[in-house]
Amino acid sequence: MQPHVEQALDSWYGAWKLHERTAQGAFAAAFPALDTTDPKCRCYGPTLRWVTPGEGKGKVCLDDHGRATIEFENVPKAAVGTAMTESWGADWFDEGAGGFAVAEPGHYSYEDESSYAEYDFEVRPDGTVTFSISYVKVDDIVAMLDALERALAEQRLS
Repeated sequence: MQPHVEQALDSWYGAWKLHERTAQGAFAAAFPALDTTDPKCRCYGPTLRWVTPGEGKGKVCLDDHGRATIEFENVPKAAVGTAMTESWGADWFDEGAGGFAVAEPGHYSYEDESSYAEYDFEVRPDGTVTFSISYVKVDDIVAMLDALERALAEQRLS
């Protein structure tokens, strides 16, 4: 490879690493429970994980196309409902006009053909939701994380 091509690629790789670190910083700013100490664990890219007893666990990652994915388990249904309604509105996923906060147990999913984003929710009888939101823009995931953090913080105060 010619030196100027190698230099251009090195610049691109450096910019991409900065992009990854900046996205991780935005994820952690929106949802402080995310562990930023070891982002080397990967799903599609650097992955941040969290576990909070009574609130759930999960991971957030950025793939090599710059799209973000969250996979969360056992999150209180009321908090997910509040965050989803704030982020995307109610009834986008056929969960009913009251959103996920009042959704019946079951499986809800949506695939956005224009963006290839995937949304998958399992509302459980125990009052929790396990969900993944995949291949969306970083700012959409940050908005969802921020809304979820605020909803969980409100529950902590109750």
